[in-house]
Amino acid sequence: MTMKALAKTRPGPGLELIETDVPRPGPRDVLIRVRAASICGTDVHIYRWDAWSQHRIRPPLILGHEFAGEIVAVGEEVEGLEVGQFVSAEGHIVDHTCAACRAGQLHLCRNARVIGIDRPGAFAEYVCVPAENVWVNALDVPPEIASLQDPFGNAVHAAYAFDLAGRAVLVSGCGPIGLMAIPVARVAGARLIVATDLNERRLALARRMGADVTLNPQQDDVVGQVRTLTGGDGVDVVLEMSGAPAAIYAALEALRPGGQVAALGLTAASITLDWNEHVVIKGATVQGIYGRKIWDTWHRMRALLQTGAVDLSPLITHRLPLEDYEQAFRLLMHPGDEVVAKIILYPNGMD
Repeated sequence: MTMKALAKTRPGPGLELIETDVPRPGPRDVLIRVRAASICGTDVHIYRWDAWSQHRIRPPLILGHEFAGEIVAVGEEVEGLEVGQFVSAEGHIVDHTCAACRAGQLHLCRNARVIGIDRPGAFAEYVCVPAENVWVNALDVPPEIASLQDPFGNAVHAAYAFDLAGRAVLVSGCGPIGLMAIPVARVAGARLIVATDLNERRLALARRMGADVTLNPQQDDVVGQVRTLTGGDGVDVVLEMSGAPAAIYAALEALRPGGQVAALGLTAASITLDWNEHVVIKGATVQGIYGRKIWDTWHRMRALLQTGAVDLSPLITHRLPLEDYEQAFRLLMHPGDEVVAKIILYPNGMD
C-alpha cells in the first residue's frame, strides 16, 4: 500500500511530492491517518535549505511535525490506545536515560529525535509514531486547531514560565507563537500586554488576539513608549519570541529592574549584549524556553482550548491540499500584501 507525501528528497532548495510505502507500525507504535498538518517555520528553513538545514537534515526525509488525525493501526504491545481515536503527538521522542530525562525534564532530552526532522513526518497521508508520544485530543477540537498544539505548546510553556497575574508583559515578536502567547498571557492575568513587530499585518493580528498596545520599532520608540505606559518602570515580564538582536536589546532595555524574561526566539547567529547592565545589575531573570513540558504543557493546552479561553482560529489564514504545497511555502516566504500566519495542509483531502 502506498501513500503520497511531501519530502526533501535531495540536498538543495525545494521539496517534492512523492509516492512511498505506508509505514508499518512496530510493536510499540501507532499508525495515524493525517487529517490536518500545519507548516512550521522549521519546515520553511528546510525548504530553503539554509545553513541549519544543511547541518541537521539528512535527505530523503518526509517533513511535518504539527498534525492531527485518527489512529488506524496499533502495535501489539500498545496499551490504552485504539483504532479510531482522534490524536496528535508530542514531536520529541526522548531516550529516558539522559540527565534531563532522569530529572523529569523530558523536553530537554539531549538525545531527542524529532518527528519530521530526524524521522519521517506528517506531511503525508499516514505517519507512524511511538505510542508514548501520542496525545488523545478532545473530540470537540477541530483537526486544524488540534494540529497547532505543537507551536501552541511553545507559547503556553513561555507564558507560564513566570507568574503573569497583574503584570505588564511585552511580547517581542508576533510570529505565530508570539501571537498565540498573547491570549495565554491574558488568561494568566496580565494587566497590560504590549506586542512588537516590524510587520503591520502581524500587529493587526496581535490586536485581534488581545494585545492592548502594538508597536512597530521602525516607527515607534519601543523603550520610551513602554516606560510611558508603565509609569516609567518598564515591563515586569518579556516573552521574547523574535530572536532578532535589535528586538532583544530593546526588550531588555524595556524590562524593569528585577524583571523576568522567557526567551524562546532563536537568533540566526551569536549576539553581543551588555550583560552587566541588562542582566546582572538589573537583577533580571532569564529563562530559556524550548519545546513543551511533557506532559504538563499539554494538559494546560487542553484546558485552554476546551474551555474556549483561547481561540486560535484567527491565526489559520490559509487552508490548502497537500498538492498545493508550493503555493503554501511561497505565501510563507513572500506574503506580499496578504496576512499569512498558519497554513494548514490536508494530505487526505479537504473533507
